[in-house]
Amino acid sequence: MAYLVPIHRPSSVRHALKLNFLSPDEECLVVAKANRLEIYAQTDEGFILRHTRAIYGKITMLQRLQPASSSTDHLFVGTDRYTYFTVSWDAEAKQLRTEKSYVDQADKTGRDSEMEDRCMIDPSGRYMVLELFEGIITVIPIGHKGKKKGDLEAGTLGEPVPTRVAELVVRSSAFVHSRSLNTIKDKPKLALLYKDNHERVRLSLKSLNYTAGGTGEIGSAEFSDLECLDEELDLGASHLIPVSAPVYGLLILAETSITYYDDVSQQTLVEPLKESTIFVAWEEIDTQRWLIADDCGKLYLLMLLLSDEQEVSGWKFEMLGITSRASVLVYLDGGFVFVGSHQGDSQIVKIQERAIDVIQTISNIAPILDFTVMDMGSRAGEGQTNEYSSGQARIVTGSGAFQDGSLRSIRSGVGLEELGSLGDMSHITNIFALRSDAASQFSDILILSFVDETRIFHFSANGEVEEVEDYKGLSLSRGTILATNIPNERVLQVTDSSIQINDLESGMNVATWSPLTKQRITAASANDRYIALSIDGTEAVILDLSQELCVTARRSFGAGSQIACINVPTVLSGICIMGFWQSAAVTIFKIESLEAIGNIKVGDDAASVPRSLLLTQILSQQPPTLFIAMADGNVITLFVDPESFALSGKKSIILGTQQADFKALPRSDGLFNVFATCEHPSLIYGSEDRIVYSAVTAEKATCVCPFDAEAYPGAIAIATSEDLKIALVDTERTTHVQTLPIYETVRRVAYSTKLKAFGLGTIKRTLQDGMEIVQSHFKLADEVVFKELDTYALNEDELVESVVRADLDEKPRKTAERFVVGTAYLDDDRPDSVRGRIIVFEVTQDRTLKVVTELAVKGACRALGIVGGKIVAALIKTIVVYAFEYGSLNKVASYRTSTAPIDLVVTGNLIAIADIMKSVSIVEYKRGDAGEQDTLTEVARHFQIAWGTAVAHVDDDTFLEADAEGNLMVLHQNVNGVTADDRRRLEVTSEIRLGEMVNRIRRINVPTYGEATVMPRAFVATVEGSIYLFAIICQEKQDLLMRLQNNVSEYVQSPGEMPFNKYRAFKNTVREAEEPYRFVDGELIEKFLELPSSLQEKVTEGLGVDVEDIKSMVEALRRLH
Repeated sequence: MAYLVPIHRPSSVRHALKLNFLSPDEECLVVAKANRLEIYAQTDEGFILRHTRAIYGKITMLQRLQPASSSTDHLFVGTDRYTYFTVSWDAEAKQLRTEKSYVDQADKTGRDSEMEDRCMIDPSGRYMVLELFEGIITVIPIGHKGKKKGDLEAGTLGEPVPTRVAELVVRSSAFVHSRSLNTIKDKPKLALLYKDNHERVRLSLKSLNYTAGGTGEIGSAEFSDLECLDEELDLGASHLIPVSAPVYGLLILAETSITYYDDVSQQTLVEPLKESTIFVAWEEIDTQRWLIADDCGKLYLLMLLLSDEQEVSGWKFEMLGITSRASVLVYLDGGFVFVGSHQGDSQIVKIQERAIDVIQTISNIAPILDFTVMDMGSRAGEGQTNEYSSGQARIVTGSGAFQDGSLRSIRSGVGLEELGSLGDMSHITNIFALRSDAASQFSDILILSFVDETRIFHFSANGEVEEVEDYKGLSLSRGTILATNIPNERVLQVTDSSIQINDLESGMNVATWSPLTKQRITAASANDRYIALSIDGTEAVILDLSQELCVTARRSFGAGSQIACINVPTVLSGICIMGFWQSAAVTIFKIESLEAIGNIKVGDDAASVPRSLLLTQILSQQPPTLFIAMADGNVITLFVDPESFALSGKKSIILGTQQADFKALPRSDGLFNVFATCEHPSLIYGSEDRIVYSAVTAEKATCVCPFDAEAYPGAIAIATSEDLKIALVDTERTTHVQTLPIYETVRRVAYSTKLKAFGLGTIKRTLQDGMEIVQSHFKLADEVVFKELDTYALNEDELVESVVRADLDEKPRKTAERFVVGTAYLDDDRPDSVRGRIIVFEVTQDRTLKVVTELAVKGACRALGIVGGKIVAALIKTIVVYAFEYGSLNKVASYRTSTAPIDLVVTGNLIAIADIMKSVSIVEYKRGDAGEQDTLTEVARHFQIAWGTAVAHVDDDTFLEADAEGNLMVLHQNVNGVTADDRRRLEVTSEIRLGEMVNRIRRINVPTYGEATVMPRAFVATVEGSIYLFAIICQEKQDLLMRLQNNVSEYVQSPGEMPFNKYRAFKNTVREAEEPYRFVDGELIEKFLELPSSLQEKVTEGLGVDVEDIKSMVEALRRLH
């Protein structure tokens, strides 16, 4: 059984519109990203995200409705499952509210439209038309002010009526504005720009005749032809723009011209373009001006010029500037325009005089054509040590297309923004921040503790830094264990030999305390009243800070019960908490007497002992939380009752292999976050009444402290093994995207750990004299500074198809790291049937590319892999294995595929091949014995039809396949089958409809700990910019998760009320299932945590597990990403 959860949600924008959705007086921007709706509102700081919600279906249409009974607009949403529904905004619940449940318009006899689905409302507001299938237009009546009984409420949708038309391949359509003063009585006119059976582009005008049905009956509709243009249009004609009063008519956008058409006089006015281009989107500014975007990212302004008779005499067509390649344009008033993009970052721009300014950028990593994984801040393949490793994984993607192409480094975690550095400072053991002025709210002193000294730095209000040789009489000749401001304008310092309290103003010593001769202070913790000390680990001493370090309590534990860690909390007074080595226990003591009032054993062996303690308030609705860091990397949390100090709610998580040290970071809401420093630093914070652990992008942090300086408000000081930095830390986990603009399509990505570099296969497109020129390159890019190092240009009309890193034989018994590139030629007229090349590159010492060898092949090289030290290439209809022998490539084995291989993955000597039509086959490579030839033999096959796009090996004899129709299938080979037919048949063990086309699947190796619910196995990247984590469910949890998914789906409704099973059911052109098969949707499972307690109880009924155990399990699953 399989588990799937998104770690990066879709970012591609294909549809957007503005409407008064959130309030009657304020327009907002609604954006569709695959299966998600995002609602943005305009503020002084720009457009901010107000609400986001997942939809059960990929969004293909958006439209605005204005019901008479509502003060706000309603939103019409259409999906790729041929369903539509309407929603409104519930201001009280701050959620989407379904107004009309989903209506299914699927027609199994209909042929999908070659163009995108379209939705339009006629200018009179009486009818909506949907174009979903070729030759069929669905008419939906919209209620208007009628007095008859049974009439629809104004602005609401009636029953859909499918109507056939003769035009099949419709490129664009638009309602023509009526010139009549009484538009209600006029029949709407629909213009269709279509391609006929002779491949000619024509314009058709049709009149809509709709007759309402009787009570409870569906109406009827038909389109009748009207007089229109007889002449052919430009073959590149692509868009119709309706023109309203006072001009009326249509504008027809083509690749080489713009045409104005008068629908009454049948006259046309044609003006050629200065440069040919492909238009992709348009948006109306007013009745005479439009914004038009082309395929190269250029944004134009089209303005009609009118004669004295208010007739079109011509137009101005000017380029305003360059944006991302637009999928949709929305004019936001005041000169602001939203440019929604599928191929680049979406933008909000402001139109200036003959120019544009980019005001805001919304990051987009779609389409992801390829990616590589660098785990846990280390490198792919080096293994991971963290329970929630995918959240710390660094994923590098080839994103965007052509001029929007880039390399993106994506990491989900808590980000650090570096503000400054104090330079080289190694071996810092601790950091403390002080205030020189007790009345000030800002810190201005940093105390750095080293093994044998203490150094002090002063920060001015403007950020200037000065190291001081003396400060308030503090001891600088020893390392500092603790330093802090205390009441009465005093400062406290603890070293291993003494404690001193000095006056903050004069620097005079107020009190001093030292242990007996030869005794050492090994640990200390303090609040405003008391300080607790560990003396040689065997004795605890409590001193009263308000009584000049008077000893309040003293207790000896002996060598058999040594103190490992100590904490005096600030959130609960009157207690002290200690952890012990031998007993591996944590005990709560009364601070005034050191009388034990609570105890819990937290470890079982020598490695499981408490090493760091912190009690703080991290959740607003729960008691204070006690954090216990164990020596083996575990972190244990417990709630501490404020009255009885009883411990409860024990939970555990693995942060790494070494102990963590805790530091509380104050938040603005009175709560605290906790920074845990270990080999993989983490931020622990509260969200939705639960504790969240998230990776921090600081890989080498050794200690931190809050440093709220005037020049750096809200900052922290963070020390590494090499230096000290001042930085801002996020309060919670976000996705951090670093971009290396390539300005070319990054089609393939390979990564070398040894070289710390990426090999990139790119495609560049330019326009010269109206001709499109395509040039492909192989580039070398540095991982650390994220910049291009060298470029190799491929031949003319040659495109890069595949790139792989490989260790190939250089000399006998010696291998060398190489990049191998597979290519394909575009033209069919090359000599000797050469259709592509395989090129082997070496990276020289000065980090440049050098061709080692190349081989011309008779088929495009779609994919590459390495099997047994040899190169395996997927050519058209053939899989070929080449031996790299002393600088040359020699064919040693081949295998004939069903149609055309599109992807391959190698595991041991097995090669899994994804075919463009015939799903997956498994081929075994065997070396020849005693001079015999090497062989490739098919050992298993999936016998169903599937248009494969990607494949990966995810478990023993188990493969994950993605198809072009948005489905995922887990295929298993029964190697122990009874018959040969059983052994060579790949059976489907899990399947689900993802709804997005997958371009690449990459295997990951993540060790699991303890009783893990799932085992992460792969990352999945899609055309829409999504990245998913795929995992195998442990056998003992399979039934529980399946039943939990079924129960949650009954209580979690998507807008439109589409059933979950219908949404996730497998569907392709051959077969449609009723529900997902043995596949668990992690996004749905995690919604359990958002349900009210009463519904959580209902969901868990019959599962045999209580609510708290389910919550713990789901929280652990959520930590995976």
